[in-house]
Amino acid sequence: MTNPRPHYARLGAALAPCLLANALFAEPSAMDGDPKNMTVATEYKHTNRLIHATSPYLLQHAHNPVDWYEWGPDAFAIATKEDKPIFLSIGYAACHWCHVMEHESFENEDLAELLNAHFVAIKVDREERPDIDEIYMAYTQATTRHGGWPMSVWMSPDGTPFYAGTYFRREQLTQLLNNISETWRSDRARLAGRADSVQSFFDQWAGDDKPTAGVLAVDKVDAGGTTIGRYFDDEHGGISGGGTNKFPPSMSMDLMLRVHRRTGHKALLDAVVRTLDHMGRGGIYDHLGGGICRYSTDVEWLVPHFEKMLYDQGLVSSIYLDAHQATRNPFYAYVASDIFNYVITDLQSAQGGFYSSRDADSGGLEGAFYIWTVEEIHKVLGEEDGKLFCEYYDVSADGNWFEARGHAPPGPKNILRIQVPADTFAKKHDINPKEFQKTLAQWRDKLLAVRAELIPPGLDDKILTGWNGLMISALAKGARVLDEPRYAASASAAADFILRELRKDGRLLRTYRKDQARLTGYLSDYAFFIDGLLNLYEATFDRKWLDEALALTETSIKYYYDHEKGGFFFTANDGEKLIARFKSPRDGAIPSGNSVHASNLLRLAVIFDRKDLREKAESIFQLFGESILQSPGSFERMLCALDFYHDRVKEIAIIGDPAAADTRALLKTVYERYLPNKVVMHDGAAVEKSDIPLLVGKSRREGKATAYVCENFRCKLPVTDPAALAQQLDAKPN
Repeated sequence: MTNPRPHYARLGAALAPCLLANALFAEPSAMDGDPKNMTVATEYKHTNRLIHATSPYLLQHAHNPVDWYEWGPDAFAIATKEDKPIFLSIGYAACHWCHVMEHESFENEDLAELLNAHFVAIKVDREERPDIDEIYMAYTQATTRHGGWPMSVWMSPDGTPFYAGTYFRREQLTQLLNNISETWRSDRARLAGRADSVQSFFDQWAGDDKPTAGVLAVDKVDAGGTTIGRYFDDEHGGISGGGTNKFPPSMSMDLMLRVHRRTGHKALLDAVVRTLDHMGRGGIYDHLGGGICRYSTDVEWLVPHFEKMLYDQGLVSSIYLDAHQATRNPFYAYVASDIFNYVITDLQSAQGGFYSSRDADSGGLEGAFYIWTVEEIHKVLGEEDGKLFCEYYDVSADGNWFEARGHAPPGPKNILRIQVPADTFAKKHDINPKEFQKTLAQWRDKLLAVRAELIPPGLDDKILTGWNGLMISALAKGARVLDEPRYAASASAAADFILRELRKDGRLLRTYRKDQARLTGYLSDYAFFIDGLLNLYEATFDRKWLDEALALTETSIKYYYDHEKGGFFFTANDGEKLIARFKSPRDGAIPSGNSVHASNLLRLAVIFDRKDLREKAESIFQLFGESILQSPGSFERMLCALDFYHDRVKEIAIIGDPAAADTRALLKTVYERYLPNKVVMHDGAAVEKSDIPLLVGKSRREGKATAYVCENFRCKLPVTDPAALAQQLDAKPN
């Protein structure tokens, strides 16, 4: 469950053992040294080719003594010409241990001299080039049983890897570089002899699909959700998989809520509630500024790696919205809105697009921006309020964070977390709960003002189409669920930006920074953005979002769909030719493009009555059917799409003025309910002709806003009363 790609190890069994038997492989827990603050720059002794990059991660390495190349023909040409192996280093801007390895190794003159003399060094931002990252991560995991970033791979000049690992301390890396360069010169046959087995691995990996004869039955969805639920921590929620790290299991909880809705399996709902309660009160959540960190390093959700990724903000806020609908718990609505407010305030550019991430480090130290001492709290809030604040947020003189790796601020450190709910705490201290909430907001504002004076974590200000799609989707859903037009406006601004700046000749591009858009989009860019556009249509009922979603879907079919075997390739059919072309169906830290696109195709098939789109979704389910059965924990989002496929989808048409009170009341009735499998269409008046079958023949009754609830285009009696609509929506299938 903890390995997002468990099949890599199985596929890699045929690969030869590691090339250098005496090479050391280090676990991150053994790391030492100080990362530098990447946001501070003055005078530089060295400047390399990366100075011309657009990626903030590559620019962080632009003043290393290493003679870095970007991935491209120049690097491979020089490796071929000079007969040198390639050292490929892959990471991302918010990666703490990427900073550590840079500071320890890539800023070191002696190591750089060794690397420059015997290798061609290539630096890749995994967020800009997920295709490259996916390929070489597959090899790394298959040969080392480990994965992560920074990722270090050694390759022949044709791109064939022969050795890999993740983080290496400087002495380890120096030894590896010496051993590999010596082997390259004296015993090239040892490396060349592995090329066939490596290519065989990639061929098998890229085609490791075992189709089923038909689409999996709905009981497989239920079995998958139940199986995943068994791995959840009964005390703190989430999945640790036998270790200590816990990532927000957003997609698992999405599936579990769906299965609970259909089966009534209470343990699944309990696991989701337990997880969301602990995450929302834990240190993984920024209780002052909002937003959630990438993962917790302990089972209690206390100590995170402090980077904030845009995709997590979108995925986590979305599951909090779902849980709010399913349970009516106002805390979940608060967390979702707090994340939205953080993203709009800190990660949305003036042009509308969303930036990628905030770093884990600030001032050269991990987490320094987020921690407090008792003395600091009392200085800001005073003795009496400070004492209450410290009790509520678990701030003590001894500290609650004991960082052993040497990269955090010294002395007693406290990460804010809430150990008991606010109402319980208020009751204990005989405080009115509503007044306590107001007081908490005032305290947070005061401390935020102080925190604003600190060195902020570095900002990765590149704008990625796919990640923006995830955030647009969540914000648009939040606009309806929370009845907050500001979230729809934010999502609309981002969508307009993507369509304006990251689309060329009708096709999406991947990345944008400093007025430059580049790189052909990947399937995930199309799938995530289309999903966002579909949600944005429901948030605004502006037809242009629906039209753009359909047009981009047709484009995705043209360039990414496999007409022979079904499913969608990750890269376009006219894209750069790499060592393998693959489909990447498994859900990991973010959902797979195939998983999200299956949902898109099904939604559009309902909206436009397009059987061809439904058939393409079916091809996805069939192509990956056996893999889903073998590893449901790697296909949570695809199982959610399969849940939509099997359900009696609610087809809801609302006819009425969208700004009028009666229309808004009907919409509120729809969106206060947990109805994950629905499409909602709207028109302001009677509809006689439309390319949307659900709207044809629909009109207002008695001059009032009117709702039509249909299943498979068979509609119940139209209603104008929210209570009558609620009754239809809540009715159990016959």
